[in-house]
Amino acid sequence: MRCGCLWAMGVLLTAAVSSLDAAEPPAPKEGVALSVGTVRGKDGAPLILIPAGSFTMGSNDGLPNERPEHQVTLDAYYIDQYEVTAGRYQKFVESAGRNVPPTWDDEAAQSLSDHPAVGMSWSASAAYCKWVGRRLPTEAEWEKAARGTDGRRYPWGHMQPFVDIANYNRGLWVSEAITLVPVNSGVEGMSVRHGLKEGGKSPYGLYHMAGNAAEWVADWYDREFYLKSPEKGPTGPSTGEKRVIRGGSWADLPIALRVTARFSAESDFEDRTIGFRCAMDSGK
Repeated sequence: MRCGCLWAMGVLLTAAVSSLDAAEPPAPKEGVALSVGTVRGKDGAPLILIPAGSFTMGSNDGLPNERPEHQVTLDAYYIDQYEVTAGRYQKFVESAGRNVPPTWDDEAAQSLSDHPAVGMSWSASAAYCKWVGRRLPTEAEWEKAARGTDGRRYPWGHMQPFVDIANYNRGLWVSEAITLVPVNSGVEGMSVRHGLKEGGKSPYGLYHMAGNAAEWVADWYDREFYLKSPEKGPTGPSTGEKRVIRGGSWADLPIALRVTARFSAESDFEDRTIGFRCAMDSGK
């Protein structure tokens, strides 16, 4: 069972959230620069450069496993702008001869290829990242990419989530088409009226770092790790029983969408609430 289960955190309610029709833009050739600090990975996914420097990790106002707030310094790195899509994961399954998750729907993966891939174990997620020449982000890398350096509570700021910019609080699973939204959605609608010109994106331009699919990261989980975490480039405990999950999902209440919220599960756990994105060192 997961620690701090993503299905919990209060009673799950049903919310009506519209599915957006935006499709992920076509990928140019591998290695072609898109804009300053953005490149394409081997799978065509756009990656954002997160600059070197320090940020505040954790929250003194959060749950015990988020305390204490502490300064962390990271080298520059790249991280996927979007959650890994069902279309890209389907290509991995076919090319690498991998087994699909028990909940996988081949038809949905083809027709909803711009929706996040969900249901993979930590091991399968790490294997995909390795297949495309990348890796899962560390917990610290994930949080900096989601939060930036100004100590915000959510990727877009301190404002509570609302349905135009985050896919959350859906209740029970219905289908990929109804429960999930495209990985590049969440930048229109009420976000303009609330003064969020970038919608639900993080300070670095990453999409859905809160909601849609929760995300595996590289680290082993230790609820007290922040008490002993090194200041420079932490990579988590050397061993453990569970891996860290970040970001909250379509099933969660706002408290689980905070950028400091930490969850965990065994490496072989598979669930429709969990997806992933990849990262890589900036020197590659």
